[in-house]
Amino acid sequence: MDVPGFQFKLERVRAVRERAEQLAQQDLAEAISRRSDTESDLQAAEALLEQAHELQRGGAAATDSVDPSELLARQAYVERIEAQRANHARELETRESEVATRDAQLTQAASEREMLERLRERRRSEHQQEVARREQGALDEVAATNFERSRA
Repeated sequence: MDVPGFQFKLERVRAVRERAEQLAQQDLAEAISRRSDTESDLQAAEALLEQAHELQRGGAAATDSVDPSELLARQAYVERIEAQRANHARELETRESEVATRDAQLTQAASEREMLERLRERRRSEHQQEVARREQGALDEVAATNFERSRA
């Protein structure tokens, strides 16, 4: 309910804080999206690593004689996939940390905005009380004037 004549002096600050909260929400959403993408990449790397291990075990069991250069190539492939998986795991840790940081920033921004919202509502209530007090004073004055007139 809008009170006539009420203006919150810190409205611009509140609007800036509200915008900061919205930006923090967007940053958090983007960080969560990046974390999700990294999780997908890690799962894909783990699946590829499992396939490489299966290929290495299956290739060794399928033939009795294996060319040493082929064994070295398979081992190098497995090591490369393991390195990719390790990189994805480290990146996921970084993304998790980023999400936690963004979440803390959003919490702080929301807290600052909510504090100003509470202050605005308190000021609005004080203004309503003051308006009601003045209106009651004016009504009392009219009643007193009417009473004086009726006595005369």
